[in-house]
Amino acid sequence: MKHLTQYFLRGLLTALPLGLTIYLLALFLGWMESWSSRLFRPLLGEIYAPGLGLMLGIGGIVLLGFLVSRPCVARLLTLIELPFTNLPVVKNIYGSLKDFADFFSPKKTGARQMVVALKAPGQELELVGLVTRQQLDDLPAGFTPGDRVAVYLPMGYMIGGYTVFVPRSWVRPIDMPVEEAMRASLFAWMGNAAEDAARPPRQL
Repeated sequence: MKHLTQYFLRGLLTALPLGLTIYLLALFLGWMESWSSRLFRPLLGEIYAPGLGLMLGIGGIVLLGFLVSRPCVARLLTLIELPFTNLPVVKNIYGSLKDFADFFSPKKTGARQMVVALKAPGQELELVGLVTRQQLDDLPAGFTPGDRVAVYLPMGYMIGGYTVFVPRSWVRPIDMPVEEAMRASLFAWMGNAAEDAARPPRQL
């Protein structure tokens, strides 16, 4: 019975991410197909073919990416974002999701990010974060001068995070991709939940 429970948990934890991903993709494709069918079928008639919604969805995302790369559209997007960045509760959710997405977006040349362990001298506590700025010389006056870096510390379940400016000697690079570190931070570094569930509880 114990082995059956372990197998069930492992199967469930394997199926959930796959099922949720497939469900979200199917939901998006179904919505695009329904929308394009209502819009274009009356115009195209028999020429309309299933799958046009998928092509429109991909094309729309590419077009949106092109538009937001233009400075004028980026400024307009900033105005559109104002309600989402100022309303209570909404700004926390939107800001967290936007920060999470920004870490996976193509970066400008020189904006090199790396995963680091942050540890203050004389302290045993370590924090995992992302170096977001290597140089702080162009920051406004008032910041502590010296060889310092900006480190973003994401919070579990992406409910926010903190940016701290610390001496470069406080951080130690970790051989880990940024995407993997963000995924681990999303679920509070819980690791492989299936393996943890199979192990007997231990005292700290």
